[in-house]
Amino acid sequence: MIKHKKAQWPWHGLTALVLVGLAVALFYATSLISYEWRWNRVPQYFAYQAEDVQRAAGNGTVEAVDAQGKMARVTLKDEDGDQQVLSVAQDSVRVSQGDDVSEGDPVGVTRHWAAGPLAWGLWATVWISVVSGVIGLFIGLVAGLCRLSSNPTLRDLSTVYVELVRGTPLLVQLFIFYFFIGTVLNLSREFAGVAALSLFTGAYVAEIVRAGVQSIARGQGEAARSLGLSAGQSMRHVILPQAFKRVLPPLAGQFISLVKDTSLVSVISITELTKSGREAITTSFSTFEIWFCVAALYLLINLPLSHLASRLERRLAQSD
Repeated sequence: MIKHKKAQWPWHGLTALVLVGLAVALFYATSLISYEWRWNRVPQYFAYQAEDVQRAAGNGTVEAVDAQGKMARVTLKDEDGDQQVLSVAQDSVRVSQGDDVSEGDPVGVTRHWAAGPLAWGLWATVWISVVSGVIGLFIGLVAGLCRLSSNPTLRDLSTVYVELVRGTPLLVQLFIFYFFIGTVLNLSREFAGVAALSLFTGAYVAEIVRAGVQSIARGQGEAARSLGLSAGQSMRHVILPQAFKRVLPPLAGQFISLVKDTSLVSVISITELTKSGREAITTSFSTFEIWFCVAALYLLINLPLSHLASRLERRLAQSD
């Protein structure tokens, strides 16, 4: 019998219809509160043209103002006869030939593109996530293996660490690191934030590693030992590579959660993406637009990470 594959397009069409319905519902909800959308205010929070004021270095006169396209070349001559040449935007020139100027008087401005607060907030979120993730992975690997150790001290200490961190909120841990440990050891807020996120992530990674190693059949380690490998070599070359394939999905999920958890470091005055969004709202009064952009930026980080983890998982599955 020939099995006919069911058409999938009706279900995709239903998905599109649901999404359109949600968009219409959102638009209707905002119309009920008479919200005025101002998307034109958003781009400046990603990139804008910054202005640097050019000032006279001393008392003197304006010797010449020469237009050069969109720029102007302003030549100043001080009381000692020394010349100062400034290149400023043509539409910003504030002096004319023959004018007297004093030290510090503005002559014009130069413009250049600069990153806005949302761009800087995105960068802060990315580097905090990467650094905390790498350190947390190392801590979790060590703590996870310690939980499987035959040494009671290592096993007990790792258990206390995991249960203590997993049993308390990350927000409380951030406050403890910043206001107590950070004050005593004179740590910066960035160091305190990364340390708290690393230890928090490491506790969950430790449980993932422990579960992954325990899921490998005991015979794998016994076979490796019979081939002359030591316990450390057996773990490093036989057990951990197999366990990594099994723990990749929960590890990816943990790191995606870490990216979102970085929003909590704003409570200790680290200007990451969420704090940048709040600051942008106070100046733009575009509440919905900014929060939608912030959510989209978090998706911009997490969706590629999730896709990469899925591809790596499929590749590792094919190598079995």
